[in-house]
Amino acid sequence: MKQYILFDHDGVLVETEFWYFKAAERALAEIGFTLDQEQYLQDMTKDAGSWAQARAAGIDEQTINSRRVVRDAYYLEYLRAENIEIEGVIDALEGLSRHVRMAIVTTSKRVDFELIHKNRGICAFMEFVLTREDYELAKPHPEPYLTALKRFGASPEEALVVEDSNRGLCSAVAAGIDCAIIHNEFTKSHDFSNARYRIKDLLGLKEIVLASG
Repeated sequence: MKQYILFDHDGVLVETEFWYFKAAERALAEIGFTLDQEQYLQDMTKDAGSWAQARAAGIDEQTINSRRVVRDAYYLEYLRAENIEIEGVIDALEGLSRHVRMAIVTTSKRVDFELIHKNRGICAFMEFVLTREDYELAKPHPEPYLTALKRFGASPEEALVVEDSNRGLCSAVAAGIDCAIIHNEFTKSHDFSNARYRIKDLLGLKEIVLASG
């Protein structure tokens, strides 16, 4: 049986990826640049980030750096104001906690993560959280998930990753860990052909865990 579940965060436990895009879109719109959502999603699979389109259009790095600061401020604003709950998450985690040990492995910055979880019960089910500051190389590199395995003292075969993006899937596969892709409307166009499992919501994980015994 799978003994460890490593959760991605944004788009899996909270609905934040759309708002991260909106923050970047808003920051770039203020300098007259329109961020294309479809291209943004394609760039996301290549770890190109929010600024690939801007660079391709000739926007200089100094301007991009200043817009990054603005983007981050808008994102914090959205996190405080918007409903980012995903229905059923707490119930699913409570059920899973009887069978597995769990952790979060996210590319979110610690300041964003702490704001999101100021008044939520999700982290009560986790043994630890790895944010962007806790490893050197981000997804799709395997380092984030390899770091989590080391923290648990677990083998790849004992673990299951839960992701919603191609970038995260590639990180899990490179680390040698089975990955369950949860449906997310924002990232549904990504290529998930290398996923071991596809699930509609987190409640689908219990069946996978029990079947792996």
